[in-house]
Amino acid sequence: MAQENRAQPTGAYVAIAGIAIFVVATFLGWVSTTGAEATSASGYEADTVVPFTAFVGIGLAVALLYALQRARRRQHRGLTLTTMAIGVAAVLLSLGYVFDPPGAFERGADLETQLGAWVGLVGGILWAVGAGLFSKEVEGDDYHRSLDHGQATDTGR
Repeated sequence: MAQENRAQPTGAYVAIAGIAIFVVATFLGWVSTTGAEATSASGYEADTVVPFTAFVGIGLAVALLYALQRARRRQHRGLTLTTMAIGVAAVLLSLGYVFDPPGAFERGADLETQLGAWVGLVGGILWAVGAGLFSKEVEGDDYHRSLDHGQATDTGR
């Protein structure tokens, strides 16, 4: 019996590392104000979207690890592409804070970007790129299985 191809988990591990970095960045300072009453806020305090993105990332990391253990070929394409899409969203969220922090109008202050947004950007990039690399790996569907056994049949795709 031929050995079944299995996805190499490197991309998944890169994505999980990026998620971990983004989660840590959530609790670092993302914005600060200047002036007489200068203040700063972590990503967690600055905007509820930042921690929500991090918490979704944790869920995706758990799901990727589960798929690595349970999926026939250690990968589920839908999960991987969803992980990549949310990684891209994390990059764009961080870029928003790097270039022009949202909320300045409501707060009535000029906001300056802090380290957390930059760390979040690095984490988001690793998250998205890792998931993209992993999505290129073979997945556990019947179409690929048929090809491995010399039967090039399309199962409805």
